[in-house]
Parts: sequence; structure tokens; C-alpha cells
Amino acid sequence: MEKVFKKHETLFTIALIILYIVTNSYIIQNFGITSYQSVVINTILSTFLIILVILLKRVKYYGITKPNDSKKYLYFIPLFIISLFNLRRGIHINNTTNEIIFHILTMINIGFLEEMIFRGFLFKMMEHDNVKSAIIVSSITFGIGHIVNLLNGADLIPTLMQVCYAMATGYMLVIIFYKSKSLIPCILFHGVFNSLSIFSKDESSIISSIILIAMCLGYTIYINKKVKA
Repeated sequence: MEKVFKKHETLFTIALIILYIVTNSYIIQNFGITSYQSVVINTILSTFLIILVILLKRVKYYGITKPNDSKKYLYFIPLFIISLFNLRRGIHINNTTNEIIFHILTMINIGFLEEMIFRGFLFKMMEHDNVKSAIIVSSITFGIGHIVNLLNGADLIPTLMQVCYAMATGYMLVIIFYKSKSLIPCILFHGVFNSLSIFSKDESSIISSIILIAMCLGYTIYINKKVKA
């Protein structure tokens, strides 16, 4: 299986991206992100990815390992602060207990899946040829992938803002992965950031998007200056 994967790594990676986007678009359109169906299907996808990585003997290769020298990253405290951004207007509960639980479980899975696919498989596939190109493609692809929300009923302006800050977030996370060799901080951040969105007051604005982008880029600039790959 390892030989087949190495030979067709690009096709495997593209297939994973398509599978993930199509599956979750179907979930959103038919069940909603706060449904038990969403939890079950995304858990199956996560389990499949875990088994695949183990069979390929690429657990450490894809960053499922302890990060190098956390002190250099300020112990990832800025990452934790950014993950709380959705609570900037306070905590608002407008969902049932079951919906909140299903949302959080879904987002934990999505955090894992998106980091493994966009930072793990996609970035590592391109890293051998050109690191800078790999970083750019991973960031942009992650951001543009959110355009699919338009097909799921989202409004144009909020979606475009999400695409922009998703690119900035993707850039920050791929730099963290590239420098620390660990995807664990990225997975934890992604899961927490998305999970807390259910408690946020839905008032997306250009200003809040700019602030989030600035926070991500600021931390990334610090990492680039202080940490060598």
C-alpha cells in the first residue's frame, strides 16, 4: 500500500480533499452541522484517515507527535488566545444541549480532518519540490475551500470574509506545522476555534475579520523571526 500511495500521492490527496468537501456539503444540506448524523459520518472519516496514516507508517511524518521546543512558540499561548476569538462578544446559547454536543463533536472531527488533509497530506506532498509553494498552496486551498459554503446557503459577503481569514489562519497553521514538525497544536486550535462558534453572537463584520487576520499574521511573523525550520 505504501508503494501505491507514493506513486499516486497527488491523486490520493486530491481525492481526500474532494471526499471531505462533498461529504460535508451533503451533511450540511441534508442534516445540518448540529446533527448526530454529522457526528457519525465525520467520525467515520476521521477513523478512516487514522487507519490510513497508520497503514502508511506516516504517523510522525504527518505531525502526530510532540512539537519541537514549545518555548520558542511562547508555549502556543497566542494560538489559544486566537482560538477564543469567537467569544469576543460573550457567550450566547441559542441551541439545545444535544445540538451543542453534536456541534462540538463534529468540530473536533473537522479540526482533525482539515488539518490532516490540508496541512498534512497536501503540504507534505508538495514540500519535497518547493517549501514556499507548498505553504502558499496549502494556505490558499484551505481558504478557497470555504467558498463551498455558498452552495450550502451561506451569504456572499460573510463567506468571502471567511475565505480571507481562513487563508490567514491556514498560513499560520502551516508555518507552525512546518517549523515545529507537529500537527497537534494545529488540530487542537482548529477544534476549539470551530467548537466555540456555536456560542458566538452571529455578527460577522469586516472589522472582526481584519482583527482575526492581524492576530494570525502577527503570531506567524513572530514565529518566522524566532524559529528556524
